[in-house]
Amino acid sequence: MSESAAEQARQAVVPDTAAGRRFDAVLAELFPEYSRSKLTEWIKSGDVLLDGVTVRGRDPVRGGEVATLNAVLETQTHAEPEDIPLDVLFEDEHLLVINKPVGLVVHPGAGNSSGTLVNALLFRDPSVSALPRAGIVHRLDKDTSGVMVIARTIQAQTALVEQLSARQVHRQYLAVVVGALVAGGTADAPIDRHPRDRLKMGVREDGKEAITHYRLRERFRAHTALECRLETGRTHQIRVHMAHLRHAIVGDQLYGGALKLPKGASDELVAALRGFKRQALHAETLEFVHPITGEMVRNTAPAPADMLQLLKALREDSELFAERERGRDRR
Repeated sequence: MSESAAEQARQAVVPDTAAGRRFDAVLAELFPEYSRSKLTEWIKSGDVLLDGVTVRGRDPVRGGEVATLNAVLETQTHAEPEDIPLDVLFEDEHLLVINKPVGLVVHPGAGNSSGTLVNALLFRDPSVSALPRAGIVHRLDKDTSGVMVIARTIQAQTALVEQLSARQVHRQYLAVVVGALVAGGTADAPIDRHPRDRLKMGVREDGKEAITHYRLRERFRAHTALECRLETGRTHQIRVHMAHLRHAIVGDQLYGGALKLPKGASDELVAALRGFKRQALHAETLEFVHPITGEMVRNTAPAPADMLQLLKALREDSELFAERERGRDRR
């Protein structure tokens, strides 16, 4: 077997509830990590069997059959391996869980052909080149830090994608937002590409379902630290939802608008807010069922130094303001 291809023989049982449906549609649900066009190509080439025989994509299934996928996976990722250090939180032959630093781009793209997480993964484990997206099943924005899981086998990737689709993965974030919220809540607002600015996402009636739960972690006089939990995983979801609620994330250059300084803010807080040039968002906890062992995997990454410094400045400013107010009350 060459380094550019990997042979996979995989099987899945067609559920009884699929009886009467087209084989190609059912196959796409059994193997969601592959595109429909790729699966159709394999059906036509005879690389997919149903109970050991070739069938057409439009043929109906009965339920209970065994679908066998004999595929040669050409290299999916063409980025160059690069020796980029990774902060590994958990690792075995199936998975890699990392604490992604601020500034690390996940996927190569226009203007980012090197220095990405994919480049680092290909150096650490060249076999992930045969996986869709080099094993990445979810992403974090360039300037969002925190926990990410990467699959190292197609079986693990399929299972993790299924867990994400079924909303069985616990994803918890720490966010610092503008405004002193008095209670937590749920943002249930559909998201899709912004109709005018293609770099942005936005809340749209015709968008995809997007749900973010948030609760108060710490309240300051003009800002709030929130614990956000994703029920869905749309692009920029927390950033879009908080901006929609008029509590944009501190430092968010895309959705945050102009910098707002609290009246009478301390010099330290002014410096901290002006110097915070990225969204104050950190993926702190990721919990899921291990796709092979079935055990629960939970990893937590501490907030990075810049967010800790921001929280410290907010906390001290609030305490200083409270002391001033108590002094006025005594006079």
